[in-house]
Amino acid sequence: MGTKPFERDMNYVPDRITKDARTPEHGEVAGELWPVEPGRYRLIAAAACPWANRAIIIRKLLGLEDVISLGMPGPTHDERSWTFDLDPGGKDPVLGIERLQEAYFARIPDYPRGITVPAMVEESTGKLVTNDFPWITHDFSFEWREFHKPDAPDLWPDHLREEMEEVMHRVFTEVNNGVYRCGFAGDQSSYEEAYDRLFAALDWLEERLTDRRYLMGDAITEADVRLFTTLARFDAVYHGHFKCNRNKLTEMPALWGYARDLYQTPGFGETIDFDQIKAHYYVVHDFINPTGVVPKGPDLSVWDEPHGRG
Repeated sequence: MGTKPFERDMNYVPDRITKDARTPEHGEVAGELWPVEPGRYRLIAAAACPWANRAIIIRKLLGLEDVISLGMPGPTHDERSWTFDLDPGGKDPVLGIERLQEAYFARIPDYPRGITVPAMVEESTGKLVTNDFPWITHDFSFEWREFHKPDAPDLWPDHLREEMEEVMHRVFTEVNNGVYRCGFAGDQSSYEEAYDRLFAALDWLEERLTDRRYLMGDAITEADVRLFTTLARFDAVYHGHFKCNRNKLTEMPALWGYARDLYQTPGFGETIDFDQIKAHYYVVHDFINPTGVVPKGPDLSVWDEPHGRG
């Protein structure tokens, strides 16, 4: 990995899917605009990946299952691409491809960056539309609104948006990405700096969640989805594999109760596959875990224990 801090490549295919291919109110549009159209797009999202897990949860919370199909690659892959090894014949049943890389190359031949999930793919052409994960989930909330289920939550309340953006930015830089900065640090000082930043943010979250049920108050927002997918992986992967070991999630009372509260909420826990999560990190990251041995623990039954936060 080299002797330097880990930096995530945030250059994605910047297209957006919007209602009538309109210019959206939020965010710059650096790429093309595609129209919202039920049945046109397939969300490719691996259960193992925290960034993809967000999209799976939000699609479910909003009730978009019947208008946006879901393809799920397996948890392990080589340097080339995520693969559909869980599907019959090793091919996505809708796109007919073995590797997500094929959809990227159909859109951009010799695509030079990593093949990432989540990705939105046009079913008819098999071409990648976008892999810009923060905007994929944002646009599920705003641009697909007419297709939400009647009781869908408002994951982006207007009156909270400004504060929510600040909270999500800190969660992203210090926690979602912070665990990777620890795990992929190339030297001791980079690791220790990342470790200190991560646990400072977890202490801040612990305090914030002591007197409120969710990050923004008494209702679930996208901020909670974004934090949850990291917390769900913390004790199973990040504590040991990424050396984020000051303490376990189960040892932070407010955060642990909050994580169980979300896990037991419809739309969250059923998207978590701990076997796939562990297989992905411990097998794919062979530069960290060269033996490829996947740990048996931790005990997962604790996720179903009462959380007392109702």
